[in-house]
Amino acid sequence: MKKLFSDWKGFLMTGISYMLPVVIGGALVVAIPKLLGLCFGITNIDVYKTGFWSYMVQIENIGWIGVGLVNLVLAGYVAYAIGDKPALAAGFIGGSFATEIKAGFLGALVAGFVAGYVARWCHNKIHVSEKYESIMPLVVVPLLSTLSVAIVMGIVLKTPLVWINESLVAWIKVMCTNGTSSFILALIMGAMIGSDLGGPINKAAWMAGNVLLAEKIYAPAMIVNVAIAGIPLGYAFATSLFKKRFSPELLDAGHSDWFMGFIGITEGAIPFTLVSPLKLIPVNMLAGAIGSSTAVILGAQAKIPPVGGVYGFVTVHNGWAYLIGLLVCALTIGVLAPLLVDFNDHSSEDKESLDETDIDIKFD
Repeated sequence: MKKLFSDWKGFLMTGISYMLPVVIGGALVVAIPKLLGLCFGITNIDVYKTGFWSYMVQIENIGWIGVGLVNLVLAGYVAYAIGDKPALAAGFIGGSFATEIKAGFLGALVAGFVAGYVARWCHNKIHVSEKYESIMPLVVVPLLSTLSVAIVMGIVLKTPLVWINESLVAWIKVMCTNGTSSFILALIMGAMIGSDLGGPINKAAWMAGNVLLAEKIYAPAMIVNVAIAGIPLGYAFATSLFKKRFSPELLDAGHSDWFMGFIGITEGAIPFTLVSPLKLIPVNMLAGAIGSSTAVILGAQAKIPPVGGVYGFVTVHNGWAYLIGLLVCALTIGVLAPLLVDFNDHSSEDKESLDETDIDIKFD
């Protein structure tokens, strides 16, 4: 069972790794025309049919196409991770269908797993003579895997998947508009980002935030962006405030974390966390939760697709609240981590006791 869950995690991480540039590229292309409009006092560029701003509308629309490909890419490459290239076609078709029927990323995951496992089964169980081998990946596997996806997604699970996704989206919308609920959401998602620093829990929070961009729900992505940038910045602060508590190697890593935090790469915190994970993972989770919730409490709102990193404040309404959330997150780690752990000591028992699967940033 442990191996099965490990395999599933690997398949999911592969899908996410291919999805990352699609959602980031699309969201950035959506955000740039809107930001340009705001610089000129234009809050809605969609009303322009001619001239410069009509071109910006076209650019924004292309960005939305990118965001809309999220489910297709996710399903396709989950299928690819399981069943290799012959599974891609069924995965792409299933992911596109999940978007069409509003089954969301849950539907995309189901399509990806069905397509991948059927393709793998075909490869392992259907044996033909050598002269017919070429038709297997071109005809037989795509046919059977796509047909299986069509039956599962179009008949068996269509209604429950649509209901689950629509209920989830409606619930998250309510949470984002309710002050208390948005605070709780920020606490949970911020802590998830800090838990395994690029591993499955971290990526689950990131994915939950960013796949909702396709539903035009932007607040969760903003929430995770605070923790993603704030945590590595925290270790950069720590190495500047408490230099004697760090080895020369980690002092150098701290310099890199200024850049990691600025552009929003949580994995920059991993070398520090591995020194004493049993002490520092709770610190990372606390900092992520406090930072993200602080930004929400102070009024940070995402009215357009938010950009990650420190510079992401320009895409956030009340960007100063976003920056304060980042600072709170960073200072929490910057002060607590060096007080709890001597980073000159690399022989910590905590480090030895950490299972190698607890923190994993590799995309299988």
